[in-house]
Amino acid sequence: MTRTRSRITPEEALQFHLEPSPGKLEIAATVPMTTQRDLSLAYSPGVAVPCEAIHENPETAYDYTTKGNLVAVISNGTAVLGLGNLGALASKPVMEGKAVLFKRFADVNSIDIELDTQDVDAFVNAVKLMEPTFGGINLEDIKAPECFIIEQRLKEEMEIPVFHDDQHGTAVICAAGLINALHLNGKTIEECRIVLNGAGAAGIACIELLKRMGAKNENCIVCDTKGVIYQGRTEGMNQWKSAHAVKTDLRTLEEAMVGADVFLGVSVKGAVTAKMVESMGPDPVIFAMANPDPEITPEEAHEIREDAIVATGRSDYPNQVNNVLGFPYLFRGALDIHARAINDEMKIACAEALAELAREDVPDEVAVAYGKTLTFGRDYIIPTPFDPRLIHRIPPAVARAGMETGAARRPIIDMEAYELSLKSRMDPTASILRGIATRARRAQARMIFAEGDDPRVLRAAVMYQRNGYGDAIVVGREADVKAKLEAAGMGDAVGELQIVNAAMTPHLETYKQFLYNRLQRKGFDQIDIHRMAARDRHVFSALLLAHGVGDGLVTGATRKSAHVLELINNVIDANTEMGAAGVTALLHKGRIVLIADTLVHEWPDENDLANIAERAASVARDLGLEPRVAFVSFSTFGYPVSERAEKMHIAPRVLEERGVDFEFEGEMTVDVALNMEAARHFPFSRLTGPANILVVPARHSASISVKLMQEMAGATVIGPILAGVESPIQICSTNSTVSDIMNMALLAACKVG
Repeated sequence: MTRTRSRITPEEALQFHLEPSPGKLEIAATVPMTTQRDLSLAYSPGVAVPCEAIHENPETAYDYTTKGNLVAVISNGTAVLGLGNLGALASKPVMEGKAVLFKRFADVNSIDIELDTQDVDAFVNAVKLMEPTFGGINLEDIKAPECFIIEQRLKEEMEIPVFHDDQHGTAVICAAGLINALHLNGKTIEECRIVLNGAGAAGIACIELLKRMGAKNENCIVCDTKGVIYQGRTEGMNQWKSAHAVKTDLRTLEEAMVGADVFLGVSVKGAVTAKMVESMGPDPVIFAMANPDPEITPEEAHEIREDAIVATGRSDYPNQVNNVLGFPYLFRGALDIHARAINDEMKIACAEALAELAREDVPDEVAVAYGKTLTFGRDYIIPTPFDPRLIHRIPPAVARAGMETGAARRPIIDMEAYELSLKSRMDPTASILRGIATRARRAQARMIFAEGDDPRVLRAAVMYQRNGYGDAIVVGREADVKAKLEAAGMGDAVGELQIVNAAMTPHLETYKQFLYNRLQRKGFDQIDIHRMAARDRHVFSALLLAHGVGDGLVTGATRKSAHVLELINNVIDANTEMGAAGVTALLHKGRIVLIADTLVHEWPDENDLANIAERAASVARDLGLEPRVAFVSFSTFGYPVSERAEKMHIAPRVLEERGVDFEFEGEMTVDVALNMEAARHFPFSRLTGPANILVVPARHSASISVKLMQEMAGATVIGPILAGVESPIQICSTNSTVSDIMNMALLAACKVG
C-alpha cells in the first residue's frame, strides 16, 4: 500500500503565518473594558484590592489572575524540530504553534518565550525569574544534554510544573501504546526484552518511564550511533547514558534485536533492517518513531512479520505516537490542582488512562472523522488525537495521581463535577471541521472551481489537490491561470491542475443542446444558449457538473450569490420548487448555530419554512449535530400578536403534522431560543437544550443576522451551504478568503446538505 503525505509549499506555509495577521496568537480581554468603571476595576484603583489579597495569601493568585491557566512554552532554539540549532528567533513559529495546541486541545492559555542564550545558567535563571507569572513551564526544542540539566535544575528550584515535552511527551504516549500492545500479545512489561535505539532526550525518557512501570533493567538494551550502551564503554558516553548501561556481550543493534520482544526507535530512517525484524521474538512490538520517516515502515515490517504490532510517529499510518495526546492533558490536570510538579506517577496515570480509552468503544463521530471504524486491536492501540473524550478522561486521571502523591496545592473535591466541566470546556467546531476534511479526503471528489481568474480560487484549488482531497478542475484560460499562479508564487502548480474552458472542450455542442432542451420553452433561443454556455463560466461549470466531468462545484467568489444561483438554476434545479434552501453556519465561542434560509427563499410561507427546517436539520446531521430547530421572530409563542409573525407560529404545526424526527419549537425570540435561562420561563417548550438551528422569517433578516454576527462579534461564517440540491454545489460569498473557499469545496465533496 502506497501512502502519500499532503504537499505543503513554502508559499502556502508562509501565507498561513501571514494572514489574517502575522503569527498564530492574539490576546483578548476576558472582562468588559468599555466604561470608565470597567477601567477603574480592571486597573487603578480597583486592581489594588486583589494585589493586597495576593500579598497576604499568595495562593489567591490562582483565583484573581490567569496564573492558574497559563503555561509558558520556552525554548532557546538549539534543536528546532529536525532542523537543528536555528537559534531563539527562528524557533518562534514552532513555539507559537505549541501554544496554539495547548489552547486547541485542552483550553490551556499559553504564551511562547524564546530565550537567546545557550548558557545553561543564564537559561535557568531567566525561567526561574518568571515563576510568579505562570502555572507551568513547557520546555521545547532544547538540545541534549543541556535539556537534561536545564529540566532537572528547574524542577528542583521551582514550585510549578516543569515539563520537557520532547522527552516526556513521547515517553507517555509510547508507554500507553506499549501497555495495549503487550495486552494484546499476552505479555507483561516485567518479562519483556526491550531494545531502544536512540539515546537522546526522548529515548532516555522512554526507557526511564518504562522502568518506572516495571521493565527490568537487565532486560533493557539501549543503543546509540556507536552501538549498545554496555558497562565499561567509554566512547560517546555521558551520565544519562551510563545510567542505562548493562552488563552484556552484545555490541550492535542487530545483535540486540535477536529475540527481542519490543523495539523502540527514536533515531533515524532505515535504522532497522528486515533481518533485524525477522530475528525478533514471537509477536514483536515495533515502535518506529523517527520523524518524518520511521526506522522501518509498517509495510516493510509486516512483509517480514505478520505477527508484528507496529506504531510510528506518522499520522498516515495506524497507531500514531503523537505527543498532542499527552502534554495538553497533563498540564490541564496539573493546573487544575495547582500542582507543584508533574511527577512520574502523573505521567504513568496519563499513559494508563490513554491505554484504557483505546480499549473502549469508539464514538461514532470519531469513526466519521477518520473515515473508518476504529476498534481496539493491532491497528488501534492508541487513541486518535481528535477523540472528544480525551479532555474529560485524561486530566482527571492526572489530577488524581497528583493528589495521591502530594503534588496538589488545591485538591479537587468533586471529581464528577470536574469531569462535567471539562466536557463543556472545549470548542466543538474544530473537530467538526476536521471530520468534514477527513470525509472529503475519503470521497476523493473531482472538484470544479468555476472562477479560475481569481487568485483566491486558484490558491484554494491548489490546496484542495495538494492536500489529497481529490483532483481540482479549474475553469479559465490557461495563460491567465498560469500568470496568476506564478504571481501568487505557485507557478509549479500549473501542470498539476486540470484547466478547462468552453473554447477547448470538444463537448460544447452537447452541453448547448442539453441547455436548450431545458430552456427552449422559457424564452431562450439558440443565440442565448450559445452565449450562456460559451461565455458564462458559472453556467459552463454547472454544465460540466451535470455531465459528470466533476463530482462537485464551487463558485460565487466573484459575483453575488443570488445571481450565481440564478445562473446555475438554468442547468441544475436549485430553486424553491425543488425544496432548495441556504443554510449558513455561524461558529462563535465554542457554539455552532445554523441560520436558514440565507440564499434561496425571499419571503417563505409556513410550508416553505417547514421545508427549510428539514433541509437545515439534514445539514446539521451532516455536520455531526443533533438538530434542535427554533422558528425565530420578534414574538414568543403568540405575544405580541402580529400578522407578520403568524407564519412563524404556524410552521411548527406543519412539522408536527409531518412527524419529523428532530426537535423543533416556535415562534420565539432569539434569546429564548439560545439562552436556557430565558427558556425556563416557558417550561412547555419541546426543546431540550439551546437551539442550534434558527429558521428566520425572510432572506433579508437572515442576511442581516449573519453579517451582524460576523462583523460585530467576529463569528466565523461557513456558507451559505446550498442544501436540497441533487448535485453537490456550494456558492461562496464575494468576500470569501482562501480558507472559506476551501471549506466550501470540502462541504461539496462531502455532499453536505
